[in-house]
Amino acid sequence: MTIHDTHPFADSDPDPARRFRARVGGAVCLWTSGEGRNRAGLTVTSLMIALGEPAQVLALLDPDSDLTDALRETGRAVVSPLAWTDRDLAEAFAGTAPAPGGPFRVAAFTDTEWGPRLAPAATWAGVELVEEREVGWSALVACRLVEVEVGDDPSSGVLGHRRGRFVRWAEPSGG
Repeated sequence: MTIHDTHPFADSDPDPARRFRARVGGAVCLWTSGEGRNRAGLTVTSLMIALGEPAQVLALLDPDSDLTDALRETGRAVVSPLAWTDRDLAEAFAGTAPAPGGPFRVAAFTDTEWGPRLAPAATWAGVELVEEREVGWSALVACRLVEVEVGDDPSSGVLGHRRGRFVRWAEPSGG
């Protein structure tokens, strides 16, 4: 094995838009859809919630991912914000860490009408696909928030992602 003093995936001509996106950062959510052997999931940080009647979640998904295929097929998904302690799970669903037997074996999941829900997640939403279109290299999906459960923030902090690394977003003090 050779040890290098540079990042092995560093781009000699980095994309300014990609670098800008990395500095914006976002909360890490797990999107899951399907059932049985057709379950699929993906770690997603490019999303936002649009309030209104109905409220919607807008997300940029990998158009070639199994999750996007499952969402297209079923029209439904579960969106769960992840905790700092879910880093290994996030890596498994991102395809950047080994998951013997598949990523659904990394944690406990409960079947719902929206798809598999991360069992320990106190906050999650069941969503229905409203619209999809191509934006850049991604599939922009608009999903109606149909069922929403809001629990306490995890004591370990919320899992964020910034500049290619996971960060812990802790509850602000004094508030």
